[in-house]
Amino acid sequence: QVQLVESGGGLVQAGGSLRLSCAASGGTFSNYAMGWFRQAPGKEREFVAGIRWSGGHTYYADSVKGRFTISRDNGKNTVYLQMNSLKPEDTAVYYCAADREAYGSSWYRGRITDFGSWGQGTQVTVSS
Repeated sequence: QVQLVESGGGLVQAGGSLRLSCAASGGTFSNYAMGWFRQAPGKEREFVAGIRWSGGHTYYADSVKGRFTISRDNGKNTVYLQMNSLKPEDTAVYYCAADREAYGSSWYRGRITDFGSWGQGTQVTVSS
C-alpha cells in the first residue's frame, strides 16, 4: 500500500496561489491514479481533482476548474496541486489519495471509496 505525505499548505490572501505536493512511498506510484480531496469544517470531504496514472488525463470539480491544476512526476513519486486565484471558500484541509486499484478505471468519478491510501492532510487557509 502506498504511503502519502502532503506539504505546501499555509495561509494566503484571496487571489493568491499555493502549490501542494504529495510524496508517495512504499508502492509503485506510477501504477495508480491520484486524487486531491478537501474537507472544510463542518462539511463532508469532497473531490477536488484527479489524474490518471500516466498523467495524460485529468478531471476537476466544477468549483476549481480553471483555477487549480493537478500534475504528477512519476520519476519523483510526487503529485502536485497548483492552486491559483484562491477564494476564502477554498479554505479546508487538503488530502491526497491513491486509487484503490492499480490502473483503476473509476478514479475520475471522485468517489472517496475508490481511493485506498490517504495522506494526513495539509491545511489551506484563504483570508478575505
